Order: sequence, then structure tokens, then C-alpha cells
Amino acid sequence: MSNFFASAIGQAQAVALLTQAINRQRIAPAYLFVGPPGVGRSLTARCFITQIFCTNAPTAQHHQIKQRIQLGNHPDLLWVQPTYLHQGQRLTAAEAAEAGVKRKAPPIIRVEQIREIAQFLSRSPIEASRNIVVIEQAETMAETAANALLKTLEEPGLATIILIAPAVEALLPTLVSRCQRIPFYRLSREQMTQVLQQTGDENLHMSPAVLAIAQGSPGDAIAASQQLQAIPAELIQALTHPPQSIHNALDLARQIDKTLDTEAQLWLIDYLQHAYWQQFLAGDMQNSPLPHLEQAKKYLRSYAQPRLVWEVTFLQMSQLQPQ
Repeated sequence: MSNFFASAIGQAQAVALLTQAINRQRIAPAYLFVGPPGVGRSLTARCFITQIFCTNAPTAQHHQIKQRIQLGNHPDLLWVQPTYLHQGQRLTAAEAAEAGVKRKAPPIIRVEQIREIAQFLSRSPIEASRNIVVIEQAETMAETAANALLKTLEEPGLATIILIAPAVEALLPTLVSRCQRIPFYRLSREQMTQVLQQTGDENLHMSPAVLAIAQGSPGDAIAASQQLQAIPAELIQALTHPPQSIHNALDLARQIDKTLDTEAQLWLIDYLQHAYWQQFLAGDMQNSPLPHLEQAKKYLRSYAQPRLVWEVTFLQMSQLQPQ
């Protein structure tokens, strides 16, 4: 018998709950896969869906079904991701990056996407025993979209809806109450190594700051390493220490604003916070740049002008004097 969950490393409780639901033929109409990003929530969802769709299918078709699920072209599966709105078109994060669209705000799950879910579920499954919808980053739903989804969750029909979110508190309580919770946890260093070997990413650059950002999340480790490599090496080198002069502060702010979009700038703040934490850990935290970086993050998330945010932040940091 195939082990459909073999690739779901480090999530024994989630695998046990989902396997039990399939074996007992008690698949819930809605699940909430809750836990940190990058620890295997989406991967486990694909494993779960593959086993459901393969249950009554001939063994010879299992590989084909798995491939179609991976590619997202199975007729009974709808995979929903947050989107940007660009020139009247909805683009996922990957599509926006490929198109070179400069992103000023994070992507969200839109009301139009929830309506498409309702339309998708209004028809009977074509090949499988049920329709399945997966909503990644469900926490990005605005209240109007969440309320629209609530109506669908009340009467899903012959279907299962899987919400993926980092925490229960990130969703409306009314949504959470209609879902069976499946918990996901951060991985140990050994489990992370196993996952990175499995994905072929074991040789990626994993600096102490990257590993600190990852915090037991292989997905975050891969994304952080790739993000670090996407930022010009000379800029990272220039930011090794906080700026020491007004000229240096303004120049760095200009480079960051010119080179990186808002999401990359937010990631850079996380990276600098971890990197500077190591520098100031044994020193004078009263003169640490960390509070200024945290404030910069809040301003960027509030859609303040990025260059101005960095100029103010770096000017404040340049005035810090070691005792």
C-alpha cells in the first residue's frame, strides 16, 4: 500500500489525524491547517488530497493523479492563493514576480475568488468522490471575503474545504468554529536537514541570520536563502553594520528604495534584526538599532513612503553612540 504522506516530515500528529479520517471514511467538510509557514502545511494538503482521490482509483492511475494535483489541473481540485490586482488582472505572488510587477502591498484573498469557490462547488465532482478547495494564506481574507466564505462553509455540498493559516487568531472565530483543526509544528534541525535533502536544497546558503529567520521552517529557510541571494551582495555588505554617518544613511535608503520592492524590504528588516541582534546581544541594548527597525516595519506595513521610512530609520540609527 502506498504511503501517501511519506514526504510530510515532522508532522506526525497531522498525518495521523488525516489518515484516520480517510480510513474511517469520516472526512470533514472543512479543515483548518494551522501552524507556521513553510513547515509542510500545503505539502500535507496535497498528500491528503492525493490519497482521497486515489482511494477508489486503480493503482496504475495513482501516479497520474498525484502529478495532476501537483500541477493544479485536476478538475475536482481548486487551489486558491492570495492575489495582487494589476491592470484589472489578478496575479499570484509568483505570477507578479515573473511579470516584474512592483508590489506595494501584500496580496490578499479577494471576494471574487470566494465567489469562484462557490461556483466551483455548485457542480458535482467529475472524477473524484468529492470536490476539494484549498485556500492558502487564508488569514489574508478581508472581512467581506471571510463572510462570503462563511456562507459556503455552512453548505459545502459534496466537498471539503481546507484553510491554511498561521494561527487560529488570524481568522474570524465563525470560520474557525466550522473547521476541524489540524495542528502543524516547527521542525527540529535534524528534520529540517532531512527536508532540505529531500528537496535538493541542502547546499543553499544558510547563514546564522537565515537560520534564525527560519526558526524550524524548511520553507522559510529556502525562501530566506533565495531572498538573500536576490539582494545585491554589495548592499548586504554595506548593511553589515548600522550606518555611521548621515551621508551613509541617506545613500543606503536610496539604494534600498531603488532596488527592492516593499515585500523584499520587509524581509530585509527581518534579516537585519537577526543579524544586528547577534552584534548587540552582548553589548548595550539601550543603543541597539532593533527598535528603530521594528518601527520601520510598522511604517512599511502602513504603506508609508519606503524611501522616507528608510531615511528616518537610518538617520536615527546613525546617531546611536556606543557607551
